[in-house]
Amino acid sequence: MRFYVNILSTYFPDLDPPYEVYYRQMLEQIELAEELGFECFMFNEHHFLGYGGLVANPAVMLAAAATRTSRIRLGPCIAILSVRHPLQVAEDYAMVDAVSGGRLEFGIGLGNTALDYRVFETPQEEGRARYQEAHDVIVKAWTHERFSHEGEFWKFEEITLYPRPVQKPLPLVWVAGTSPEGLGWAGRQGYHIMTVGHPHPPDKVRVGVEAWRGGLAATGRDPADYHCQYHLRTYVNENAAVARETGEKVIDRYEAISRVQRKAPPPPGYVYDWQGMLETGRNLYGTPEQCIEIIRNAQRHYHFDTLTHNFNFGGLPHQEVKKSMRLFAREVMPAFR
Repeated sequence: MRFYVNILSTYFPDLDPPYEVYYRQMLEQIELAEELGFECFMFNEHHFLGYGGLVANPAVMLAAAATRTSRIRLGPCIAILSVRHPLQVAEDYAMVDAVSGGRLEFGIGLGNTALDYRVFETPQEEGRARYQEAHDVIVKAWTHERFSHEGEFWKFEEITLYPRPVQKPLPLVWVAGTSPEGLGWAGRQGYHIMTVGHPHPPDKVRVGVEAWRGGLAATGRDPADYHCQYHLRTYVNENAAVARETGEKVIDRYEAISRVQRKAPPPPGYVYDWQGMLETGRNLYGTPEQCIEIIRNAQRHYHFDTLTHNFNFGGLPHQEVKKSMRLFAREVMPAFR
């Protein structure tokens, strides 16, 4: 199994430090991830909210990280293609690949927040068509010395993109999603995929993953040659009681901030199924031994060969984030390598 780290920032002004300190702490966590042997570090793109909004352009953080690391691969998970001009996206991430010496892994998707579409004046019903056309523009920009484009949403004369990525013909591409439509498209393109369990039960994710595998096979590709990420919110502590109390506290905060201007509140009488989420591998917190068993639970319910961890969430202090990362790398990762 391969191990990645991602940050979907959940910013709590009463718990987290000022912005300039918060960003420095993120960069320190990337340096630590490289030291501990994680293969890749990724940032989620969100806008205008405490849930993810502090990394509105992951390319900025990734370029900064590139100057402080030498081996760990770097990428967005995801770049939201449907709400930005694709040439800006192509420029930003080509620069990341160049600055990092060819370490970009390019994660793409539609985005899942209606607020982004409203503020950027993009009809959400056009999201998938815009996303696929933006993808086509970026691929063209990265693989042709000169090119033009005339599509439904973007038109421009013949140009050259500076720079183009170091990796040829393209950096590794990941597609995030759940639906059979989106993941089937990823398979037909020959791309790897990202999935997440905490919002989606196994049966819902499984249908999309099977569509991806079917898309790979239908285009003459062996699914065994392609990778599937599975994302988990992760907290590890030697003390089982502390791990449970802290893990549930930071997940509860994450759930609350993720609903702000995005989701309706839970219905009256709703009770979060903490034990069921652990038994199906949809949350990851506990002692190292408990975390090993939870990952095995996830393997029984979800398909993946790359496990991606969000250690920094829910107002967890920086030193606790680093302690959890170290303990995971030392005592959990070896059980799966």
